[in-house]
This record gives sequence, structure tokens and C-alpha cells, in this order.
Amino acid sequence: MATPRDDYDTPWKDAVTRYFPAFMAFYFPQAHAEIDWSRGHVFLEQELAQVARDAALGKRLADKLVRLTLRDGSAQWLLLHLEVQGRRDPGFAERMFVYNYRIFDHYRQPVASLALLADDSAGWRPDGYAYQRLGCRMGITFPVVKLSDFAGRLEQLPDDPNPFALLTAAHLSARQTKGDTQRRAAEKWRLLTLLLQRQWDRQAIIDLLMVIDWMMRLPMPLERQLRQRIGEMERSRVMPYISSFERIARDDGRKQGRQEGRQEGHREGHQEGLREGQLLLLTQLLKRRFGALPAPIEQRLAQGTAAQLLAWSDAFVGAATLEEVFKA
Repeated sequence: MATPRDDYDTPWKDAVTRYFPAFMAFYFPQAHAEIDWSRGHVFLEQELAQVARDAALGKRLADKLVRLTLRDGSAQWLLLHLEVQGRRDPGFAERMFVYNYRIFDHYRQPVASLALLADDSAGWRPDGYAYQRLGCRMGITFPVVKLSDFAGRLEQLPDDPNPFALLTAAHLSARQTKGDTQRRAAEKWRLLTLLLQRQWDRQAIIDLLMVIDWMMRLPMPLERQLRQRIGEMERSRVMPYISSFERIARDDGRKQGRQEGRQEGHREGHQEGLREGQLLLLTQLLKRRFGALPAPIEQRLAQGTAAQLLAWSDAFVGAATLEEVFKA
């Protein structure tokens, strides 16, 4: 029973955007303490995409650029680069250097670059880049956190009240259970049960359910079993398990569509239901990453076919801007 390909990039980016202060508190507590969170923070997705294009580094974009205020009153641009692809990259440190000076050159504001690495290479911990010629030295050093460093605390992580402790546990469990679907199903159920027991607001529970679900993909038969168990808890707690239900409904809908293909009315109703589910999910993801959608985009989504919505959903995974989603 094959396990679907794990998706680490999208859920991490979404979680960081929605719960950025908690992210900083868990992984970079010293930096968190220097930020005046009462003044708010602003994500600069479009601006970062422009800087990335200017840097001529292709699609490898820095993940987050945030404008914030420090406790000493100075405004700073913060470049938060998350290496969530799960592999070593020999050009990573140089890329951090390039983005840092490109952003400074563009805005003439101080830039702090931070890195979160999700690879399994214990000896790979790039924390700087520099060169020296003719007595001139140029370079950068930056804080680095590796998720694998938390492996020794895996059993204690779910007890930490910070939501990123639970997400770190999910990430590590996904790594450790790769290829072992039964063990992964058991770990996923354990973490989801712990999440549903938290006294957090309803939207936070739903958001984190989606992230854990994305991280710990299961074959459909096991996913259905998990859905049934979550459904029982859902009825008592009124906690919709959105992402798994969407995936299962999509899978079941395709199967039902094949079985009832001879009945035109049923087939059309199924296709429209599937399209509506795709539209709802894609709209939610777009708003989560890019904020409020312009009216022309909402109209385009509403008029999109099932095939178009699927293509836009695929493009969303690697898109840095709203425009890149709709190039597909």
C-alpha cells in the first residue's frame, strides 16, 4: 500500500503566515524577544517576489519577508527563509547572502536573515557565506535551526503549548514513518487526538489539522479509517476535519462518477459537486497565502472549470505571487 508523496513546503508556509509570532517564539526565541509584537507585522509576498526576480535566481524564492518593529523602536525588514524541501542544497548559504543584500539594496533598510532546515543530514548546517579579495571581506552569518535537532524531544513535544511544537512532532513523525503506513496512521491519530484536546480556538484547531494532514499523508484506505475515527470525534466536538474530507470526497467522487457514468444526470451532479469542492478549497488556500482576493480573481475562480481549478491548484504549490497561480 503506497503512501502518497509527502508535502512539506505548502503546509509550513501557511502555518508560518498565520501563526508567525508563535513560530518565532518556538524556533527563534531570542529574536522573538526583541520584536515589538504589539505594533503588528506585515508580510510582503509581492515585494519579495519582485526582489527574487531581480536577483535572477529562478524559482528558488525566499519564503517570507516581514516588516516589523523592534522593541527599541527601529523598523526592520526581516527575511525568513525556510528550507522545507528536506534536502541539502550546496547553494543555500550563497542564496541567503544574495537575498539579504538584494533586499537591503532595494529598500535601504536593515535585513535579518533566518533559516529553518528540514533535511535529514546531521552534518549539514550552513550558517554563513563569505569571500575575501585584496583585503576586502564580504559575507553574512545567520541563525540556523534544524528540525532534526528536536528528534531527541519527540515524546515531549506534544506537551509544549506552542502549536509549532506539535507541528515539529508531526514533521519528525512523518520522516520516521516514511514507508511504514501502519505506524504513520497510528502516529497521525495520536497527534490529531492531542490537537483536538487542546483548548484553542476553533479556527486554530482546523488550521493545524490541515497542516498535520498535509504532512502525514496516508494511502486512501487508511485515510478513510482515520476519517471515520475523526468523524466520531467531530460529531461530539464540532470540529470539521476539512482537508482529509476534501481529499476523500474527491477520491470517492471520482470513483462514484466512474460507476454512475451511464447516468448522465448523476454524473453532471457529481462533477458540479467536485468542482464546487475544488473551488472552495483553492479559494481558501489563496486567501490564506495572499490575503483578500481582487474581484477579477474571484470572478475567474467562480467561472473556472474543474480542469482549470485543478491546474491552478497545482500551480499554487510553487507560486510566489497570485499572478503565477493563474499562468497555468
